[in-house]
Amino acid sequence: MIPEFVFATNNKNKLEEIRAISKGKIKIICPEDLGYSEELPENHTSLEGNALQKARFFYDKFSINCFADDTGLEVEALNGRPGVFSARYAGEGKNPLENVNKVLHELNDNPNRNARFRTVIALVINDKEYFFEGVAEGKIITEMRGRNGFGYDPVFVPVGFDETFAEIPVNVKNRISHRAAAFEKLFNFLTNFYI
Repeated sequence: MIPEFVFATNNKNKLEEIRAISKGKIKIICPEDLGYSEELPENHTSLEGNALQKARFFYDKFSINCFADDTGLEVEALNGRPGVFSARYAGEGKNPLENVNKVLHELNDNPNRNARFRTVIALVINDKEYFFEGVAEGKIITEMRGRNGFGYDPVFVPVGFDETFAEIPVNVKNRISHRAAAFEKLFNFLTNFYI
């Protein structure tokens, strides 16, 4: 029997991405599947804190094994900003276009375009907590390119590529992204856990 987990996210893009990355190795349901459609709690100042807060919230509320992630874009010239505040960098409305434009405006013509996406996953299973991290190094370009992806993907070019995350085919992104790296660690852990 395939183990079932709640992925504590309301982000449909993330959910689709993770289901694709998991390749059916585990059954992934979302809060909506449990009749929960409210905003998820997320008020910590670290990716680890936010991820654990969401996973723990669902584990405690529904008594089901759960994982959650938090991802931040960390721009070197901006001292690691937007970081944990990536989703609401331009305001509480969580507008992706405004967030991207704010980063581009703050970078302006700064020659240092180094950046990285960092994902932290918190897993709560049988009331125990585990963390997994994935990083994608790259740079921020000066204008948006591409129609795939979401968030900051149109301005982020990963190391070894000339295309942005929004231009790279989804199946390629799902192999090289920060989220893919973190989830590969999660799935390896779960494979060993259930053997």
